[in-house]
Amino acid sequence: MSVTSQSFQERTQYLAAVDRLAASHVLHGSESLCKLLRYLADHSLQNPGVPVKEYQIATEVLGRPSDFDPHLDSTIRVQAGRLRAKLGEYYSSEGESDPVLVELPKGSYTLSFHTRTIPTKASSAELREEKQTPNRTWQMLLNWSAAVVGLSLLLAAGMALLVVRWENRNRAASVMARNSAPSAYRTFWKGFVSGPAEPWVVFSNAAFVGRPETGMRYRNPAQDSNAVILDHYTGVGEVLAVHELDRAFHLLNREVRVKRGSLFSLDDAKNNNLIFVGSPAENLSLRDIPMNEQFVFQRLTSGARKGDLVIANLHAGAGEPEYFIGTPTNLPMNEDYALVALIRGLNPTESVLMLAGTSTMGTQAAVEYVCHEDSLTQLLSRLNVPPNGDLKPFEVVLHVKVARGVPVESEIVALRSEGVK
Repeated sequence: MSVTSQSFQERTQYLAAVDRLAASHVLHGSESLCKLLRYLADHSLQNPGVPVKEYQIATEVLGRPSDFDPHLDSTIRVQAGRLRAKLGEYYSSEGESDPVLVELPKGSYTLSFHTRTIPTKASSAELREEKQTPNRTWQMLLNWSAAVVGLSLLLAAGMALLVVRWENRNRAASVMARNSAPSAYRTFWKGFVSGPAEPWVVFSNAAFVGRPETGMRYRNPAQDSNAVILDHYTGVGEVLAVHELDRAFHLLNREVRVKRGSLFSLDDAKNNNLIFVGSPAENLSLRDIPMNEQFVFQRLTSGARKGDLVIANLHAGAGEPEYFIGTPTNLPMNEDYALVALIRGLNPTESVLMLAGTSTMGTQAAVEYVCHEDSLTQLLSRLNVPPNGDLKPFEVVLHVKVARGVPVESEIVALRSEGVK
């Protein structure tokens, strides 16, 4: 209840409770919350029954100007919510045995003080009496204990049987759900859903320097060794790609684990199936894993397109270009190129799939290509993989048409595979 009147002793007790709160580990370093707590406590004790307004708190505690408008600025409500949460945290930990409970009811800025009754230790007379009674009840407790143990064993056996049946039923349901997915999905993703662990989806997040408000650029190790690295940005295509992969694996009744490239380690790669989203230009973890042998991402070192990212055709066939290169970066994008490549993992029993474009739009297109039934069917046909057959390592280059920042059409323009001559 809120304080309406209090004796000098009660007031002293309440203020001591506030002091303990302000000095607690929970509020350590939260100067603004401590200031708010003391202000609300003083107001509640000096003006019992008189509510305090947001405007008062803003101008008298937080130093807001006189034109402060609580309808436009939610700072006070946010601070009150934080204080309310801290009070709950305190009384569930270090303040568990405090004799006074301080509360800030929701929708109010008036503190409530409650005196709590703390259980006391039993008197010596009660302890002597307790020592005399066990002998009379000991045999009864033994009988009850035997009955409880027997019943517990029966319950444990029953629960074990139920768990086994539930796991078998769940496993059967999982297999049925997976079998209900389109045939092309089951064939292409078979190696990624049949293992004991969920595959890793590793999306690119390149290292940048600079600030969003003044401009950012890729980090150059040669000249930015002391610059602050920003590694928490990724492309729009990568975001949509992860969502698309999650949808595809949901159809296969399988979860995926997602991690950004800067946090990925070779330990993660040893015994897991991996799906890399984004090229080595931004997904830097790809540089530590042996990948493609036919098509690789490179930056041009000369010519009018110097510095642009391309897919280099290391063993160009008849009529194939040396490089696959999209729209110049200074023009609106209308085409891109992407690579879909499957190789064996560091552990030969695992697989690594790279889905990447020379831009974020190409990356999105590569993922969509292997997550849509019609394009998957076309790819499996080009790879000569029969239904439920096994995929062999392959590398495929896609030409991607882009309209208004969205990949709208993809087609295979180059293919290398152990199963295709």
